[in-house]
Amino acid sequence: MSDKYLVEPDLQFIDEVVGLGGESLKKCYQCATCSVACPIAPDNKPFPRKEMIAASWGLKDRLVGNADIWLCHNCGDCTTLCPRDAKPGDVLAAIRAYAITEYAQPKSIAKAVNDPKKLPILLGIPVVIFIILGLITGLLDFTPGGGEIVHSKFFSTWLVDLIMVPASIWTVVIFALGIKRFMADMHENALIQGKTDKEKLEIGPFIKSLVSVIPRILQHSKFSECGENEERATSHMMVFFGFIGLFIVTSIFFVVLYIFQIHGPYSQLNPVKWLANVSGVALVIGSLLMIKTRLSKKDQVSTYKDWLLVGLALALGLTGMLTEMTRLGGAAALSYTMYFIHLVFVFAMFAYLPYTKLAHIVYRTLAMAYADYSGRKF
Repeated sequence: MSDKYLVEPDLQFIDEVVGLGGESLKKCYQCATCSVACPIAPDNKPFPRKEMIAASWGLKDRLVGNADIWLCHNCGDCTTLCPRDAKPGDVLAAIRAYAITEYAQPKSIAKAVNDPKKLPILLGIPVVIFIILGLITGLLDFTPGGGEIVHSKFFSTWLVDLIMVPASIWTVVIFALGIKRFMADMHENALIQGKTDKEKLEIGPFIKSLVSVIPRILQHSKFSECGENEERATSHMMVFFGFIGLFIVTSIFFVVLYIFQIHGPYSQLNPVKWLANVSGVALVIGSLLMIKTRLSKKDQVSTYKDWLLVGLALALGLTGMLTEMTRLGGAAALSYTMYFIHLVFVFAMFAYLPYTKLAHIVYRTLAMAYADYSGRKF
């Protein structure tokens, strides 16, 4: 006898999924072509058919904590082969966007990040913080004088860390709270849908699975299995490794500055500077390729959340490169201005990270680790 389930549709959830790019949802007539076509869906409880059914009925509790929405890489194969043009890949992308907002607190910031009208306010917040704190502490000098262009004479490294370190801690705390809920929901969902027989989530074995999936993530192996959007792998890897490279550079220079007391600017022959330049170029080129791909894919939905992430990545890379180029070119006023703008985008990337599409790095990684931990082949 099949299990009974009381259906309680959440109409607001359906409307929000539609608003986030899933407007084709109601075209689905549940033929299961999408699950058959998907090259990376597990044999056990494959996606995205069951997610399309749940979304059509507004079953929010079956979707928000569902690991399978994160196993989907939006290859596009299911969308191309769908006889009704229901675009399951775009629907799952919309559900992921909803889930990111659901797990990020406070909700007011999450909603603001999803609202294009609030973007000037979100970017204005760091500007106000920089100026007020800089003037109060005296660590921001709008008249750094002539001579060699040294950005720390204008915007002290102490002021940078006074602002960026708390912003980073904020991001870690918000993610930690979201991850705690997500892990519990993901395991409960797997038990309900019969995707695991493990009654209790064991941290040790899960961490082992987490370590085992990291090489797959770094290799972007799942993208190579995609048919329609296989070219996305190159741009995605460039942006991904660009961020990783810049994170490594920032960490090294932080140690060099505060432990070894070696202040910049650093020589262009420094290997760490090479890594910084290569990472910056990769970030810019990768972002431009992403934009080119999205503009060429007329049948694929690109939402504000998609453009916000690509825009922030491009702005971060461009302002960073222009800051260095204008410094080397001796354009002091322009270089200091670019540095200020660059720090605004750095703050936005850090402080709003749990609310943007970039948060999928965290949730998808955990979902892939959980699939490995639960024994599902994906």
